[in-house]
Amino acid sequence: MATGPRTSDNFLNGEVSFWVHAEGRPTQRPGLPGSLDADVAIVGAGLTGLWTAYYLQEARPDLNIVIIEREFAGFGASGRNGGWMSAKSPGQFRRYARAGGRDAAVAMEREMIDAVREGVSVAQAEGFGEHVVQDGLIHVATNNAQWHRLQATIAALADHGWAPEDYEVLSPAALDARVRVADVRGAYWSPHCARINPAQFTFGLAAAVERRGVTIYEGTTATAILPHRVETNRGTVRAKYVVQAVEGYTLSLEGQSRRFLPMNSSMVVTEQLSDAQMADISWHGAELMGDVAHNFAYLQRTADNRIALGGRGVPYNYASSFDRSGRTADAAVEQLGNRLVELFPALAGVRLEHSWSGVLGVPRDWCAGVNYDAATGIADAGGMLGTG
Repeated sequence: MATGPRTSDNFLNGEVSFWVHAEGRPTQRPGLPGSLDADVAIVGAGLTGLWTAYYLQEARPDLNIVIIEREFAGFGASGRNGGWMSAKSPGQFRRYARAGGRDAAVAMEREMIDAVREGVSVAQAEGFGEHVVQDGLIHVATNNAQWHRLQATIAALADHGWAPEDYEVLSPAALDARVRVADVRGAYWSPHCARINPAQFTFGLAAAVERRGVTIYEGTTATAILPHRVETNRGTVRAKYVVQAVEGYTLSLEGQSRRFLPMNSSMVVTEQLSDAQMADISWHGAELMGDVAHNFAYLQRTADNRIALGGRGVPYNYASSFDRSGRTADAAVEQLGNRLVELFPALAGVRLEHSWSGVLGVPRDWCAGVNYDAATGIADAGGMLGTG
């Protein structure tokens, strides 16, 4: 068994993510000044809520749109993820095909691919695309079971609507030319993924939304979402349309504690790697990387030459509880560190600088998308948008 890296003397566990910590926690926007009226009220200033506001305002510049956020834009999963802007669907193709038919499932796959291109384009156009790099995504298999699983995945891609230009199968030697992974059996690469810094991306999108005329009220806790209104600790927002975009935090809303499961995902990030360490792992591009283990890992080489690695850790806590400050269990820190060294034995001596956790909302129906109830004016945008 690999011996994992040690933690640094100033190791930080929890609080905000490494991304937010490195960027600097933003100055909080003013809270809701009291009860008010709007055309659209969006609850949650993560990527789901921000993208919803961005495109609503683009389609209807006349709309008065407000966003209600308990902490600050990017505090939750949108600022805590692994920095993958990926075309991977959140769920299994066969489930989508069973629910809506194969053609609809294929169409969704193509929409996911187009969404990556669109996300990169918006970031560049709005001035926060400096560190957004679309070098694609590599899936690696590091034992025979993973290799059989990976082969089955590759064999199914054509049925999912993927064309030959959508992926490339990599031999161990071909993978070595991109990144040197221990005990690799095989891999495949897809161009449909971009590396982002989640804090920079979310902060940039929030600023772009504000420039378009959307108002974001931070430090404001939504306590209940009701037909055509949102109750908060600072007043009531009355709106023709309400968008619920809180995903993993849904259980905090009155009467909704069992609609979504808050699934935990944890990350660690290393100190900056030396030139010699970078040469040992030979990872010089901005590809994202994941393995195909059941308890899978997802990785990024950051723009400043660190390795950020995530995994499920402790995926679910009893009674859907979770730590809002994002502390990672010590056992999970050790598990993630061990996996890092299993993939890159040359990093056995590297130190971990930060660990943090976040939650994503898993709906009871994995095929949940954007559901709108005309009678109540409530749209539930959880479960599909804003993944990362």
